[in-house]
Amino acid sequence: METEPLLTGDTNGRSVDYGSRPRNGNLCEENVKARRLSYSATGDSCCIDWDNEGLHIKQAFVFIEDAIQYRSINHRVDSRSLWLYRWYYSRICQWGLGVIIAVILALAFIERPSSLSATSDPRYKQPPWEPPCGLTESLEMICYVIFTLDLTVKCYLIGWDEFRKSKWLIGYTVVLAGSVIDWMLSLTMDCNESLRIRRLFRPFFLLQNSSLMKKTLKCIKRTLPEIASVILLLALHLCLFTMFGMLLFNRGEDAEKNEEWKVYFRNLPQSLTSLLVLLTTANNPDVMIPAYTLNRGYSIFFILFSGFGTYFLMNLLTAIIYNQFRGYLLMSVQTSILRRRLGIRAAYEVLCSTAQGTPSAEEHVEGVPVQTFLQVMKRVQMKSYYRQVIIMKAQQFPEGHIPLEAFQKLFDELDKDWIREHPPLPQYSSPFLQRLQFIFSHYYVTVAGNIMALANMVCICAILLADSSKPVSERDDYALAAVNCFFIVFYLLEMVLKIFAFGWKGYLSYRSNIFDGLMTVLLLAFQISIFAMYRFPHPHWNPALRGLLSLWEMVRLVNMIIVFRFLRIIPNIKLMALVASTLVDLVKNLRAFAGILVVVYYVYAVLGIWLFEGAIPAPGNSSMITNTSAGNYSMECGTYEQLGYWPNNFDDFAASLVLLYNIMVVNNWQVFMDAYSRYTTGWSKVYFVSWWLTSSVMWVNLFVALILENFIFKWDRSHESTVSEMERTRFRTTVQLMFREHIQEPTEEELMSQLHQHPHLHLNQ
Repeated sequence: METEPLLTGDTNGRSVDYGSRPRNGNLCEENVKARRLSYSATGDSCCIDWDNEGLHIKQAFVFIEDAIQYRSINHRVDSRSLWLYRWYYSRICQWGLGVIIAVILALAFIERPSSLSATSDPRYKQPPWEPPCGLTESLEMICYVIFTLDLTVKCYLIGWDEFRKSKWLIGYTVVLAGSVIDWMLSLTMDCNESLRIRRLFRPFFLLQNSSLMKKTLKCIKRTLPEIASVILLLALHLCLFTMFGMLLFNRGEDAEKNEEWKVYFRNLPQSLTSLLVLLTTANNPDVMIPAYTLNRGYSIFFILFSGFGTYFLMNLLTAIIYNQFRGYLLMSVQTSILRRRLGIRAAYEVLCSTAQGTPSAEEHVEGVPVQTFLQVMKRVQMKSYYRQVIIMKAQQFPEGHIPLEAFQKLFDELDKDWIREHPPLPQYSSPFLQRLQFIFSHYYVTVAGNIMALANMVCICAILLADSSKPVSERDDYALAAVNCFFIVFYLLEMVLKIFAFGWKGYLSYRSNIFDGLMTVLLLAFQISIFAMYRFPHPHWNPALRGLLSLWEMVRLVNMIIVFRFLRIIPNIKLMALVASTLVDLVKNLRAFAGILVVVYYVYAVLGIWLFEGAIPAPGNSSMITNTSAGNYSMECGTYEQLGYWPNNFDDFAASLVLLYNIMVVNNWQVFMDAYSRYTTGWSKVYFVSWWLTSSVMWVNLFVALILENFIFKWDRSHESTVSEMERTRFRTTVQLMFREHIQEPTEEELMSQLHQHPHLHLNQ
């Protein structure tokens, strides 16, 4: 995942006079007289002064770090600014900023209305703890101060001219100012204001801190006009069938045949809502039953509507969303690749010019001196295994210089998979021990362990099935505890023998062994606890020895760990291992896409609280039920009240998130829409429909499409690998690599043009 660049959009900087340029576009490999270039480190620009060699080393490794993280290089390059730049992008600083963002987002859970209660059901909900005025406000102000420092550092590093070009940084300033103003208004009202506008601003802090999230949001914005035609066709389809439905199921003289009209097609809003919900299949086949009861021919109307709308238009909409979004995402990824190539090229020019500027330099320099490059690589913050590979390849140049093409190819290692080598097996002098080592290091030992784990699962299922209908007093805790004890001894023996065969380092070099060993240690700890409290389980164990947990509860905990331990089979089945690694990669590398969904959830939850807090009163609280709400109260089958959906409400932030998730799943989402339209106004349906379109139609389908893209990408790279090779290979799966084959490499002219337009690095002959 990318870290936040200081600039967004195009990588072009401010165009200034940078002096003459070599004909071939290469500043290093041009035959020139020995010369001295000058650098001044004052103001907004930096001119090369080769008397200070340390500055060039700092510039080079910062440019390389920018390339690794896909960051823009258009920042100040004097020594003091480079130190501040590296400090800002250090792990501790970025993690600290992430914690501050998480804190300000989490304040919604404890602010009024507080979510600190055991249940959200208004029938049983106790008054939650409300923070005193000034507590959350103090935390907010601390966050705002840190955000102000963050904004100040960014503005300083890129300069005023670049700040004015960045819409995100300008928006950052406006959001901070608006939040502080709203914060001061809260204090003047003793924290009793009905609306806190700054709550809607908080997700912006999460957005602006991630480059990929900003690109994703930009791609979504550009995608919306492209799908307008399909949305219009979908709306036309819905309106036409609504008209047909109202004509087809019009009110007749026979009251017994008006059930369809009464429930689903009484008026235009109700007809539109019924068919819109049918588009999501949430009310199928309920919506057609009254008419279908009268005549089976009525089913044709509903089949045509859902068949064309649900299975054609909705899937077509998903395809168009993904296709258009993918195209715009390719453009953004193209910019990321340009940033990487530009950072590498900038480092090359700086290091190569250093060699040309030294008094002992010859008139023609072949490239970057190897020793200088090695000195830079030791300072670069990157994965150690990639550093080792790059250094090893750099040392293979016999002439002592690295030419441009080879310099660029060195960093192609960043896109390659890392093959992890396991430590060598320990050496035993005894032939007997060597034979045992050969046996217990064999793959079939793992297979045998998986078979025993499966047998343990079967035993647990059989005993649970036999005890399912028995009361607690008649359950055979002894049998299940004795079976688990036997298998735990086997698991412990397996772990010890593997450690003997592979050694400690070799055993821990397998991720599956780490998981298996941890589960085995936990099982052993629980089994020892059972022995300590109940002695060895037997049919007539003494209940007087009962501890904090009963034997049955202890055994249940052991069973849960055993079931979880069964996941050890995943690395040994290729397809399952591929699916599991895909999910892990999604968590690591596609967090930006989930981050946008978090932002949307947050905004809609805040809006939901503003619009619907306390709209549905508890059924037992007659004092809260007004005349209007009493008339809206319904115990008809399938309604909010009859289904007991009371915990699903907008009375606090946590409950709002759960309710929004339930609507996104679209199972019975019409129940919530109907309830809030009855208790508030019919216009409340706009809120629920917009959330359904945003979350379920657009974002979830897009996220599923990206999961498929990720899986296909990994499948194409791993289908020729064996299970053991996949276990040793750390496949790199980033958004840039997923679309790598569709991206064009920037030309030499593009790179040099971008480099000459750097706003702070002036290269003059």
